[in-house]
Amino acid sequence: MKFTYRTLAATASALALLGSAAQAQPGPDRRPGPEARKPAAPAFRTPHIRFDGQYLHNHYYPERGYVVPRLPTGSISISYAGGSYFFHGGVWYRPSGTRFVVVLPPIGIFVPLLPSAYVTLWIGGSYVYYANGVYYAPSGTGYVVIAPPAEAEKVPAAAPEPVIYPRNGQSAEQTEIDRRECNRWATTQPAAMQDASVFQRAFSACMDARGYTVR
Repeated sequence: MKFTYRTLAATASALALLGSAAQAQPGPDRRPGPEARKPAAPAFRTPHIRFDGQYLHNHYYPERGYVVPRLPTGSISISYAGGSYFFHGGVWYRPSGTRFVVVLPPIGIFVPLLPSAYVTLWIGGSYVYYANGVYYAPSGTGYVVIAPPAEAEKVPAAAPEPVIYPRNGQSAEQTEIDRRECNRWATTQPAAMQDASVFQRAFSACMDARGYTVR
């Protein structure tokens, strides 16, 4: 087939029209209904990814038992009861040969920081933190994994955890230190232990004073 300038121009125009039509098609995230209120699935979503909507946590995580070839960058190495665990973004891993398998962490294992996304619960006279089917309680300079509290199913979430934006370039480690200290300070405010909204306001004020925007 002989191509001329006029043929190429016509082809380019047709392709442009097709591209415009494709962009005009409504995507699945534009559909109304409950599904539209879920957060967008991560780009790496596979059949091994599940949605955790407990307490309106509303995040995606890999299924337990899923095997990955390598750990995410920034994973924390934790030794417990003679075994090795790795923690990243609310997901726990254990070595499996040269790869790593997603697991449920053992009760009692200590982690120095909470996942970046979690939900605060008021249970049994103290705050407990939830993410990816795991409950955490404050312990020393960090948090310890605890068994699901008996009252957990009956207790509504205090509030979806706010998003924290460092205004002054604070590192992830410094942000976690400030978040932990503000959590503890907020619990000392009048009525904070009885009213979750008081706790959240106190926490937000503390973080704002330390150079963070909380939304």
